[in-house]
Amino acid sequence: MTPAALRQLIARLPSLPFVPAPTLVEPMPRLHQALGGGPRLFIKRDDAIPFGFGGNKVRKLALVAARAVADGADTLITAGGVQSNHARATAAAAARLGMHAVLVANGAAPDVPTANALLDKLLGAEVVYVPSRDDRAPMMRQVAERLTEQGRRPFTIPIGASTPLGALAFAHAIAELVEQMPSPDVIVHSTSSGGTQAGLVAGCRLLGLPTRVIGVSADDSSASLRSQVGGIVDGVAGLLDVDRGMLATGSPIEVDDRFVGDGYGVPTSESREAIQLVARTEAIFLDPTYTAKAMAGLIAFVRQRRFSDDQTVLFWHTGGQVGLFA
Repeated sequence: MTPAALRQLIARLPSLPFVPAPTLVEPMPRLHQALGGGPRLFIKRDDAIPFGFGGNKVRKLALVAARAVADGADTLITAGGVQSNHARATAAAAARLGMHAVLVANGAAPDVPTANALLDKLLGAEVVYVPSRDDRAPMMRQVAERLTEQGRRPFTIPIGASTPLGALAFAHAIAELVEQMPSPDVIVHSTSSGGTQAGLVAGCRLLGLPTRVIGVSADDSSASLRSQVGGIVDGVAGLLDVDRGMLATGSPIEVDDRFVGDGYGVPTSESREAIQLVARTEAIFLDPTYTAKAMAGLIAFVRQRRFSDDQTVLFWHTGGQVGLFA
């Protein structure tokens, strides 16, 4: 399949203009030099998407929120942590569409909202707090039932918008990428709820690219995430009405969980180094929860000589730098 053909398939689905132009692809020569050479390094700047402070969730919501509009919804419901990038992007989408947003957040309400929590408030979202991550899905169901009884039309978005529909945004992004540069040998990115990685893998498989997609886990085990990503990839075929065989082979699902450290959202010495090194060499800002750990993985891979000097490695910056101000 060609990039143009993939774009045409996805264009049949409703979409919102949250990502109006291809995001920049830039070389990272000073980081390359600081690491003592190695593969050519590039970065895909989804952190620079203008809408709602950007990030990978904006790409997904362009399709997922469009489905909500098509279904006649008046409220978007989703969940995440108190500083969830996805929740903030969902609140932004709801505000742009004239909808209400209800965000289910695990954790305590901050005395003084900062970072994403502050943006949620500015965007007019209603935030419902629950004690733990396990409580989020039941509370989303309760909120949806309550709103339906009140005559509202809620639309529930799973955590991270990590569904086959959300993943399609990143299959489309792969078509975007290969029109900007030759397909890289390796893509490194942060993976958590699995939708972004599923889309990248699906895009590579549909286009027949030899690119490796390495997801650096922000929380869950490699085995758990591989299973989750695989299930989402499988669902993409049905949305595009293509032969499942096209998505059954090709770019493998690779997840590295060695950079999680003490847990989700807990910085490591390697992630702190990554934030500082990338800021001081390329003036690019990473976030403590996701992209810093993914970049720590890339830095370790280069130092360990896991890539050859003639390879091209692209870091897909999935945003979240608002988290620096939490």
